[in-house]
Amino acid sequence: MRIADADGLEAASMRRIAAEIGTGAMSIYRYVPSRQDLVDLMHDRVLGELDLPDRPSGDWRADLTLVAERSLALSRRHPWLVRLMRARPAFGPNELRLLEFQLGALDVGIPIDEMMVLAGVLNGYVESVARSRVAFTEEARRTGLTMEEWMRRSIPYVKRLLADGDHPLFARVITHARQPHMDDEQQFRYGLDRVLDCIAAALPTDPRPRPTPAPAPAHSRAAAEPRTPSRAQTRTASRAAAETRARNWTCSRTRGRMGRGPPGPVRPRSQRCVPGRLIERAHAKRLRTAGARRAAGRLR
Repeated sequence: MRIADADGLEAASMRRIAAEIGTGAMSIYRYVPSRQDLVDLMHDRVLGELDLPDRPSGDWRADLTLVAERSLALSRRHPWLVRLMRARPAFGPNELRLLEFQLGALDVGIPIDEMMVLAGVLNGYVESVARSRVAFTEEARRTGLTMEEWMRRSIPYVKRLLADGDHPLFARVITHARQPHMDDEQQFRYGLDRVLDCIAAALPTDPRPRPTPAPAPAHSRAAAEPRTPSRAQTRTASRAAAETRARNWTCSRTRGRMGRGPPGPVRPRSQRCVPGRLIERAHAKRLRTAGARRAAGRLR
C-alpha cells in the first residue's frame, strides 16, 4: 500500500514488493496466489479505514452522506483506488461491512434490487468525483498549470465561442453557472444533495417501518372462520363417502371384466376387498396368465 500510495498501483509489482521487504519475488507467491489477489487484499485493507458506525442510525440521508464523504476522503488518501476496475467484488470482511451499512441505510421497505441500484447511484457519483480529482491532479503535475491558470489561458478562445453564438447552452454555462466557481467541497456537496434528492424520489413517502395491521373485529372473525359440523352432519358425510367408495369399487370390477363376459356379483360390504388387496390380486392374475402363455409357446 505504501508503494501504491507513492508511485501508483502499477508500481506495486511482485518484484518491487519483494525488493522492499528483502526477499525473492517468487517467495511472495507462498502467501498470495497472484497479484490480483494481492490487490484485492489491499483494497479490502483500505476499506477498513472507513470509520462507520456498527449499524445505520435510521436517518438514511445522514447515513449515505457519511458514506459518501468518507469514501471520497479515502480516495484522496489512496489515489490508486480510482484505478481499480474490478469486474467482480472480492467480498472481503471490510467490503461486506460497508455493504451491510449502506444497504441497511436504504432498507426502508423497498425491494433489495432497488436498494442495490440506489446504492450504485451514490457510489457512481462518489467514484466519478474522485476520478476527476485524481485526473486533474495528475494533469496539473504534468503541465504545471493550476485550474485558475488554465481558465485564464482559455479566456480568448472562450470569448470567440461566445461571439459566434453557435453554442447557446455553453454560453449559459459561462455566464450563469455557479458550480465552476465553487471550491471542491462545495461542488461535491452540491452534486451530492441532488443525488440524494433523486434517491429520495425512489423511496416511500413515509420511509418508516409499516405498523402491524390491527386484528379484525370479532364478528368478522366469526364470519370468516369455518363452523364445526354437528354429529349428525358427520355421520351423514361418512355414510355418503362409504357409498361412493362402494360404487367406485363396483365400477372398477365392471371395467376389469369388460370384454370377458358379464360382471360378477357385487359382494356384501363385509366381504369387499380393500383397493390394495384388489390390485395385488389383479397383478398376480396377470403374472399367471403371462406365465401360461409362455409355457404354451414353448410346447408349440
